[in-house]
Amino acid sequence: MKTAAVALLGIWGMVLAAPAQAQSLTLEEVNKADLSAQKESGISPTMIKAQVLLDRARFSPGVIDGYQGENLQNAIEAFEKENNLQADGKLDEELWSKLTGTSSDPVLKEYTITEDDVNGPFVDEIPDKLKAQADLERLSYTSARELLAEKFHMDADLLKALNPDKSFDKAGTTILVANVTTDGSDQAKKVKKIEVLKSERALRALAEDGSLIAVYPATIGSEEKPAPDGTHKVEAIAKNPTYTYNPEYSFEGVDSKEKFVVAPGPNNPVGSVWIDLSIESYGIHGTPEPAKVGKTYSHGCVRLTNWDAEELAEMVEKGTEVTFLD
Repeated sequence: MKTAAVALLGIWGMVLAAPAQAQSLTLEEVNKADLSAQKESGISPTMIKAQVLLDRARFSPGVIDGYQGENLQNAIEAFEKENNLQADGKLDEELWSKLTGTSSDPVLKEYTITEDDVNGPFVDEIPDKLKAQADLERLSYTSARELLAEKFHMDADLLKALNPDKSFDKAGTTILVANVTTDGSDQAKKVKKIEVLKSERALRALAEDGSLIAVYPATIGSEEKPAPDGTHKVEAIAKNPTYTYNPEYSFEGVDSKEKFVVAPGPNNPVGSVWIDLSIESYGIHGTPEPAKVGKTYSHGCVRLTNWDAEELAEMVEKGTEVTFLD
């Protein structure tokens, strides 16, 4: 059996979305948001609320950023299908009633920054070039702000918008964050089958009886290196994996005729977890750039946000079926 830390494929692509623009928001404004709070431009309290509720219900919108984007639309559509609603991906009264009925907990909460959040170690920056990344001892977060944003499944600009006058590198500071914590009732569920939906850029995790456990946005292959077809199996799961570049891949922009290894960390090219598949050098993994999931292309693998990949890794085991569908 091949190791999960060797022969991993690259994940570079073209960005198809613009970054968020920070603006001030309040706890009450977001927690009490309804459909009337939607905005045509800028960060929308309604969109934040919808994204957090979908995240908690395991219809992942990817990064919580407060914007109406394709990942949010797809998450809404998946939720609608599961709840026998008209699957148009739009926020309407029927959908809003069903979605807000999934949880009465506030969508934003106060969080006190801990010593673990600010102690690092952090790195000053992550080089763009893959070969240069191999010179780092660890592909850590670049700041406490980045760590906190991922911890609560958020875009860093949204974190700043919710906390415009706060410092993120001081333990004891109280900040507003997305309340993505679930009640834990689904944690014991085991995924018996994974469906990778290429055209929908989504991954569906199913229970033994075929019921849906979770849906995650995903980056799946490219024209240069398409994702595989057919049914395969999970071979192994590696947390905090290294990344080994094989020169046989001849990735554009990587000038090396020798193998080299990139150290582990959340900003590693495959993120914080690697789910190895039975087809050589293919896997399901995290990413150092969660905002790009579903909006860029990969070299054949299935890329999720780190937090979605970590959640999935806790629910699968060796032998779990993974089927790639067009």
